[in-house]
Amino acid sequence: MSFIHNGVVIEDTFAEGFSMWGSRIIITASSQKWADIAATTMTGFATSVIACDCEAGIESFIAPDDSPDGRPGTAVMVYGFSKGKLSESMLNRLGQCVLTCPTTAVYNGLPEEAADEMLDIGKSIRFFGDGYQTKMRMGDGWQQRQRFWRIPVMQGEFLIEEKIGAKKAVAGGNFLVMGDTEESTLKAAEASIEAIKTVPRVITPFPGGLCRSGSKVGSTYSFLKASTNTPFCPSIKNSFKESKIPAGVNSVIEVVLNGLDEPSVIRAMGLGIDAATKVDGVKSITAVNFDGKLGKFKMSLRESLEAV
Repeated sequence: MSFIHNGVVIEDTFAEGFSMWGSRIIITASSQKWADIAATTMTGFATSVIACDCEAGIESFIAPDDSPDGRPGTAVMVYGFSKGKLSESMLNRLGQCVLTCPTTAVYNGLPEEAADEMLDIGKSIRFFGDGYQTKMRMGDGWQQRQRFWRIPVMQGEFLIEEKIGAKKAVAGGNFLVMGDTEESTLKAAEASIEAIKTVPRVITPFPGGLCRSGSKVGSTYSFLKASTNTPFCPSIKNSFKESKIPAGVNSVIEVVLNGLDEPSVIRAMGLGIDAATKVDGVKSITAVNFDGKLGKFKMSLRESLEAV
C-alpha cells in the first residue's frame, strides 16, 4: 500500500521507535563560537547506541536575549537507555568536553515540571573542584531559586546547575529518502534536516542529521548485533533477492530522529518528508521497522504528514 504526496510515492508504513531517557542542557559561553565548540565536542561519537555510549546532538542555538545568563548559547540533547546510562554519559561528556572549554557554563534545559527525574549532574561534577567548589542559588524566591556550583578552574570559574532534568523519551523515528541519483537524494535529505530543525526538543544524531549506512538488527556474522540494511542497498538490488529498492532508485539516505515526546517526533518526520518530496529526483519515501518487535512506538508516515 502507498499514497502520493507532492508527486512522490510514500509507502503507507511506520517508523518503529523505542523508549530512551532524554535530557536537554544549555551551554553558554562568551561567544557563539565557544558555545558551539563545546556543544559539537560534547556530541561527538554519539550517533547510535549500537556502538556509542549515548545518542546526542545539537537541538538549537540560543540567542543572548533567550539565554539563562544573557550570553550566546547552544542547546544539546542527550539520550540513553536508562537514567544511569544517561547520567554516566552526561557526566563524562560534560567533564571532558564542556568543563574544559573556555568560558562555558551549563544550565538545565528541561524544567523540573516537565521532567520525570532530576539528575545530580552538577552535584557530581562539583568534585572536580577538589574541595574549593562553592554552592550558590540564583533566581527569584528562596524555594524557586536554582542551585548551582561554582568550580575553580585555571581560566576562572566554571558554573553548572546542580540538577539536570530528564524524562522518558522517544528514539528511532525515521524515514528513508530514495532518489534517482546520489546528488538528488542528498539534496532532498538536506532539505529534510532544515525542516526538522524548526521543531523544538528533537534532534537528528547522525552526521549532519543523515545516515547513509542504515542498519538492520542482526548479521550473517554471529559476532555482530547489527549490519547493513541489505534490502535498502541499491548497489546489490539485482543480486539480493529480497531487495526493497523501487525501479529508478539508485541512492538511499536515512533520517533518524530522537525527541522528548512522540508528537514532536511525528511532526518533525512529517515536515522532513514534506521537504524531501519537493526536490526533483526523489522517487519514494519509506521507513524502517521490524514488525513491531524492536520498539513500542509505531509512527505512521501518513499520520506524520497529516500532522503538518
